[in-house]
Amino acid sequence: MKILTLNSMRKLIYTITGLFAILSFSSCGYNTMVELDENVKAQWGQVQNVYKRRADLIPNLVASVKGAAGHEKETLTAVIEARAKATAVNVDPTKLTPETIEKFNQAQGQLSTALGKLMVITENYPQLQANQNFLQLQEQIEGTENRIAVERQKFNEVTMNYNAKIRKFPNNLTASMFGFEQKGYFQADPAAQNAPKVEF
Repeated sequence: MKILTLNSMRKLIYTITGLFAILSFSSCGYNTMVELDENVKAQWGQVQNVYKRRADLIPNLVASVKGAAGHEKETLTAVIEARAKATAVNVDPTKLTPETIEKFNQAQGQLSTALGKLMVITENYPQLQANQNFLQLQEQIEGTENRIAVERQKFNEVTMNYNAKIRKFPNNLTASMFGFEQKGYFQADPAAQNAPKVEF
C-alpha cells in the first residue's frame, strides 16, 4: 500500500511540475516569441520577393535602353554588375542579424544607385520616352520601388515587436534559455539623405 501511495505522490508531483512548467513558459511568452519570430521570417520573405521582382525587371529595362542608347555602355554595365552583386547576397531568415541585413541593404543600395543613374540618362533620349515598352517597364519599376519601401517598413515593424518582446522581463529569461536573439533592422543609407531625387 505504501508503494502505491509513493507512486501516486510521484505522479502528482510530476503532474504539478509539468503544469507549472507549461504555465511558466506560457506566462513568459515562449509561444508569443515563436509567433513573432515567424512573423519576422514571413515578412523577410516579402522583402525578398519585391527585391526579386525588381531584379527580374532590370534585364528587360537594360535591353530597352541598350537599343536606343547603346553608347551608354558604362552605365548599362554598372547596372548589370550591381544587379549581379545584389542577387548574389542571400540572407538566411533564421540569421537576420544587423550585419547580414546591412550587407543585403548595401548590395541593394548599390543597385538602386546604378538604376537611378540609368533613369537619369534615359531622359536624354526622346525615342525612349516615346517607347511604350520602356514606359511600361519604367512604371513597373517605380511601383516596385514603392512596394520595397512598404515591405521594408513592415519588416522593421514586425522586427521591433519581436525585439521588444524578447528584451522585456521576464521574457528575456525565456528568450535567453531558448536562443531567441535580437534581429536587425533596415537602416536608411546616410548618403541617401544627400542624394538627388530621381523621378521615374
